[in-house]
Amino acid sequence: MEFKRVTLDNLASEHICCALTDQKGESSVASKKAWLSQRLAEGLVFDKLDVRGKVFIEYIPAEKAWCPITADHYLFINCFWVSGQYKGQGYANLLLERCLADAKAKGKQGLVVLSAEKKMPFLSDPKYLKYKGFQIADQAPPYYELLYLPFSPQANVPQFKACVKSGRTDEEGWVVYYTNQCPHTDKYVPILVDHLKSKKLAIKAIKIETTEQAQKAPNPFTTYALFYNGQFITNEILTAKSFDKLLIKTNLSPPTVPPSPSEYPAPLQRG
Repeated sequence: MEFKRVTLDNLASEHICCALTDQKGESSVASKKAWLSQRLAEGLVFDKLDVRGKVFIEYIPAEKAWCPITADHYLFINCFWVSGQYKGQGYANLLLERCLADAKAKGKQGLVVLSAEKKMPFLSDPKYLKYKGFQIADQAPPYYELLYLPFSPQANVPQFKACVKSGRTDEEGWVVYYTNQCPHTDKYVPILVDHLKSKKLAIKAIKIETTEQAQKAPNPFTTYALFYNGQFITNEILTAKSFDKLLIKTNLSPPTVPPSPSEYPAPLQRG
């Protein structure tokens, strides 16, 4: 099997690995491809195994990363995924080697990637990365780790920006920050918003639209971050069912949406 690079010329026709399909067989990755088309022009690289499966690595110059970090002259691994029948066959090693070779050819200081203290949904596996030589450059609450693989001892050490150091946001109630880096968000954020509204719960969805906004976000994982009353809750992209389970598990009592005028009780009629 061969690897293929997704470019502006073939983006429209290529399967981009993390694709979702609805019941009619129509791809719901238009938002992700639109996001990719803009990032490809900024130097993003998307290498994948030439199969219809999740075997790919996606990286970009760290100065353009949709992550609040300072990592000049590094390549930031935005997404790195090998799953299903392709696991355990050495494809992750090969993809990482391609990324390393590209970084060295471009004169970069090394690679940097967002991970966590332990394996978390939608984040790169820290155990594998540390086995491959990645080190902890910085940490942010509650569990994020910024891992890096420098090419020399003199390389600058990447850091998280101050905006993610508190692990909080100033927004009240339920708030979800998200981007179109992942096609799951374009599908599941509206589902979550509608679900909470049906339960009379207030929620605010804040879509990050630009690199500048992403680099000032309150959470390192700008693809999806859910907060409640300023406190970070999860980076896992939730379904309606998984949100209900989370609500029970965390025992949170979110504010309700004020009823519309038609829902207020009729005033008493005095004779």
